[in-house]
Amino acid sequence: MKYILLSLVLISYNASAILIRHDIEDKQYLAKPSDFPALTTFYIDGAHGSLIKPNWIITAAHTTFCLKPGTKIKTTTGSATVKRLHVHPNHTPGVSHDIALVELSEPIHKISPAKLYQETNEAGRDIWFIGIGGTGNGMTGITVDNYDNKGVLRKAQNRVEQAKGAILTFKFDNGETALPLEGISGGGDSGGPAYFKQGNDYYVMGLSSRYGGGPSEKYNSLEVYSRVSYFMPWITKVMKSPENSIKSGISLDKLKHLPGGLKPSDLPSLCKDILFSEKELRAI
Repeated sequence: MKYILLSLVLISYNASAILIRHDIEDKQYLAKPSDFPALTTFYIDGAHGSLIKPNWIITAAHTTFCLKPGTKIKTTTGSATVKRLHVHPNHTPGVSHDIALVELSEPIHKISPAKLYQETNEAGRDIWFIGIGGTGNGMTGITVDNYDNKGVLRKAQNRVEQAKGAILTFKFDNGETALPLEGISGGGDSGGPAYFKQGNDYYVMGLSSRYGGGPSEKYNSLEVYSRVSYFMPWITKVMKSPENSIKSGISLDKLKHLPGGLKPSDLPSLCKDILFSEKELRAI
């Protein structure tokens, strides 16, 4: 439990937990795996990625501290095994380059991968967030953390406030400017997508990164996402030649900086507590 609590602090370091409107029932926000089939989950208390190729997942770099070759992660249809981790070489906790790619040992054929949104016209677009993070509303702030949420999946709407450089910014609106299921993601939802559906295809526009300012965990707070379109050259190079990418410095095989003050000596016990067990994965 000591290390589970530490992970709550760690995963919440870069973003507050998911929040919903105070005037809409929580049940309206409940989601199903079919709402975003490409969703993957790394730990029992959250942190997500999106399947973008049969053997590739995209996520925020700060979520990957326990991922290494052989690690088992959860998908919407079962499990997958990590082959290799590719962290952007410029990633530093709390800074814009919060992105990583997870290469899988075997391709996943039961799930249609999401597509990456490559246009640069994101500002003003309506999207969805999804994940198993904790919850609360814009009036009260956090009332249930991501561990106590026990894996309940929710989704919320938002609109891109600003698209600039490597980041997308979202605001938790209230009143007339709020969308019907307005909300923000964070905490146990870190690394998860800002996405939309067009026809039968899902498009990932951003990756949940960190809190961006304003009243923390309440209305008018801001949230920062890594902007997929900005990172397309790096994404393409890594997936095209993963071994050469690490050798050339285009990506790293592990985090240079652990988030939240975490020490390398903390990882063995922490990861043992929060990674999915074989029994938990078989129960999916």
